[in-house]
Amino acid sequence: MRKEFSKFGMLTLSLILSALICAPAFAADAIKIGFNLPLTGDIPEVGDGSKKAAEMYLEDINAQGGLEVGGTKYPLEFVYMDNESKAESAVNVALKLIEQEDVIAIIGPNSSKQAVPAGGTCNDNRTPMITPWSTNPDTTKDRPWVFRAAFLDPFQGPVVADFAAKKFGAKKSAVIFDISNDYAKGLAEIFKSSWEKKGLGPVVAFESHGTKDQDFSAQLTTIIAAEPDFIFIPNNYNQVALIVQQARDLGYTGPFMGSDAWGTPDLVKLCGDACYNNYFSTHYAAAGAQGATKEFIDRYEAKYGDTPADYAALTWDSIGILIEAIKNAGKVESNPRKMRKAVREGLAAIKSFDGITGSSKFDAQGDPIKCAVVVKITDKGEFVFEESVCP
Repeated sequence: MRKEFSKFGMLTLSLILSALICAPAFAADAIKIGFNLPLTGDIPEVGDGSKKAAEMYLEDINAQGGLEVGGTKYPLEFVYMDNESKAESAVNVALKLIEQEDVIAIIGPNSSKQAVPAGGTCNDNRTPMITPWSTNPDTTKDRPWVFRAAFLDPFQGPVVADFAAKKFGAKKSAVIFDISNDYAKGLAEIFKSSWEKKGLGPVVAFESHGTKDQDFSAQLTTIIAAEPDFIFIPNNYNQVALIVQQARDLGYTGPFMGSDAWGTPDLVKLCGDACYNNYFSTHYAAAGAQGATKEFIDRYEAKYGDTPADYAALTWDSIGILIEAIKNAGKVESNPRKMRKAVREGLAAIKSFDGITGSSKFDAQGDPIKCAVVVKITDKGEFVFEESVCP
């Protein structure tokens, strides 16, 4: 009996050892990454699109048994928190992700209004942050722990100015913007400075409003009276829809020019044909995409029934950049602070990245140098590639 048991025990031990040798190496703990997203508030579509893209990426990695780092596979865990599209909430979310969830890095916020203050919090707490969509220079300025996947407004502003002057034959421009939004205010000022420095003509009206304003008739009356050749609106899509419709109601028949915050299907849903045949600068165009970009779009559409906007694609690229940084770290530290430092060093070591929104080279500030595209809103409400502009 003892002999039979010994044989059985040896066989069991042999099977266990064989399984351990043949199976992929797994870590006990997941790599935890935080997402600081606007799931409610003024721009919930942005948070929703980013989360959907993140869920696709998460499924891909974990279906392979996790992310391999230093010969061991670690499952990824994504922690999503809602910043309510508010600056103060974005700061609170960043602190919760850092102090309560012990994440090793944070993706988001998207909008500069939330990304600028949250970036300060992440930098102060020595936690890597990558913003997918924020274009305001202050988000990363003098913050070695903060990075981004999007181009900057000092590049976007001149792109808008040059395109509008060429496309519309414009000599006079006008601007209306949300003065409480870092993104809108910063881009409006950069555009005005660029337009004037290029000698393209006067900015005949430069009107501001508050975030919660619904009636823009006073500002638009001033703008229309100045007879601009086009109106630049560097605002979030929900405000753009109201402004464009009210301008049309007041008799304005000229073109509008927008920026990357226009780039969501919700703009057309809210604005209707009032926004047709206008243009905006952005990060990529879904229509006519090829290669890995088209593959991402096709998968997203099949899974969710919607075409991914630029913030979804940029979230995908932001995760890809972070994954490369984790691999650069070479190992996974159990201490979150040590791992955050290793990830930050891994991010700083990335000199270029080929993503679905284009190829980037990173400067010392952690900002990508990459191309922009100008998109036309067709009379069917589709976003169609018009031209590409590179640094």
